[in-house]
Amino acid sequence: MPAPTDLRLPALHVSGLDVWFGTRQVLQDLDLTVPPGRRTGLVGENGSGKSTLLRALAGTLPSRALVSGTVDVPADLVMLGQEPPFRDHATIGAVLAGALVPLRRMVADVERLSADVTDETGQTAYAAALDLAVAHEAWHADRRAAESAERLGLGALDPAREVGTLSGGQRTRLALATMMTTRPSCLVLDEPTNHLDDDAVEQLTAFLRDLPGVVVLASHDRVLLDDVCTDLFDLDPSELGTDGRGGRRFGGGWTAYEEQRAATRRRWEVTYEAQQEELDRLRAATRVGTSSIAHNRPPRDNDKFIYGFKGANVDRTLARRKRDAERRLAIAEREQVRKPRPPLELRTELTAAGTAGRLVQVRDLEVVRRLRVDRLDVEAGEHVLVSGANGSGKTTLLGVLSGRLQPTSGSVSVAARRVAELVQDVRFDEPGRSAHATYDVLVGPERAARTPLPQLGLLPPDRHGTPVALLSVGQRRRLGLAIAVAAAPDLLLLDEPTNHISLALAGELEEALQTTPGTVVVASHDRWLRRRWAGTELCLSPVVVSGRG
Repeated sequence: MPAPTDLRLPALHVSGLDVWFGTRQVLQDLDLTVPPGRRTGLVGENGSGKSTLLRALAGTLPSRALVSGTVDVPADLVMLGQEPPFRDHATIGAVLAGALVPLRRMVADVERLSADVTDETGQTAYAAALDLAVAHEAWHADRRAAESAERLGLGALDPAREVGTLSGGQRTRLALATMMTTRPSCLVLDEPTNHLDDDAVEQLTAFLRDLPGVVVLASHDRVLLDDVCTDLFDLDPSELGTDGRGGRRFGGGWTAYEEQRAATRRRWEVTYEAQQEELDRLRAATRVGTSSIAHNRPPRDNDKFIYGFKGANVDRTLARRKRDAERRLAIAEREQVRKPRPPLELRTELTAAGTAGRLVQVRDLEVVRRLRVDRLDVEAGEHVLVSGANGSGKTTLLGVLSGRLQPTSGSVSVAARRVAELVQDVRFDEPGRSAHATYDVLVGPERAARTPLPQLGLLPPDRHGTPVALLSVGQRRRLGLAIAVAAAPDLLLLDEPTNHISLALAGELEEALQTTPGTVVVASHDRWLRRRWAGTELCLSPVVVSGRG
């Protein structure tokens, strides 16, 4: 449900927004309005412009972007990007204290202006300052800051600890604490649940649902989209749009929209086929001859005059029918829907079958300050989900199993012949190299020939020639996944595999994880995935670290 609308809060308006990066247009003639009390989730395929739109709202697009159109947003808009905007040397205490500064200023402005309300100007200024302070609940800011930090688990951390020593989840929690303190009238969030465990996500969900202002977010978290969003805005809708008339807005969450989107796709396909049949009929009508009207019957004796008279009528009828068919053909060609492009679908097994026996054996594993695992056995063909709160070492465990990280103590035995790992932050050594060339180089010419990139259905064909530096975060993850599965591993390690990828691919990936014949170890916060997991689950406990570091 929408949060209670506060009419003192401004709305967000976007009109005719175009964004170009070089010769590539990312956003075209985009219109979006979000009133206070509404929470709009951005959805669409990877590369459809979700992060670009959020950055346009926040005014943080790079200087190389060419932008036109109008963007009107509340003055106190706050954006939480995929990396919180804190300097590494800033301390936890300083960040939290900084969030209180504008709120204390609001209270001071109200007190100062209350002393001069003798004329209309003074009354207007006082009323505006009071409305602003009330809307942000400024008088309760100090208590709210302490409560937010405690609920998000920051109260146990040393206030003098520097941000650079925090985990990704802890940095995101710190950003959430500052937002819960300031209660801005407009929040823009890019993948806000990345790095967050269940407790932190519950805090975020409750906060967003209670916020009276504008919320715009992009997220792979389907549970969040269901629990929080009052509306969805599809940046990559079908030809018929979200409403059958070309619109982009849908009133509701992800589950309802997924059903409607599938039905809309089917209507698009049926409409296209029907239109093509009508076009074929009209094209045939423009080629009609006199035989279809008079059947080209030759004149009989003594009947040439009548035949000539009727023949003229036939010619006029033929011309009229052709003109009518040509007119209707022109209209039909102008109004026909685009041919439905084949949907981007995962078209490969994630793993090879592998061999029988035990592939992973871990005993008394420790990575100092990051991970402790007493025992872990993984049999061939087993599917293991690794869960746990922030700081429990999920990513570290995958790094140890892949050989990327070395344990401090304990024993780790991995008997798999081929191990592939998808890390959270996919990076490539040659960012100027195209996606296709990067794939060929990293999987090797033999495997690239046997399993070419287009065959996997993971990256849109029009992005195969794009330098990897220009791919979206989600597209780089798709490419990283393609490289991992092309190796036909018998042990596949996936770290937060649904992060940053489109919701459609997330669903396909989850189905593939359940049925793939090889061995898979998945680390994930994704509540949607975890609720449907049918394999083994390993829940790690956080490693307690005191002080700095």
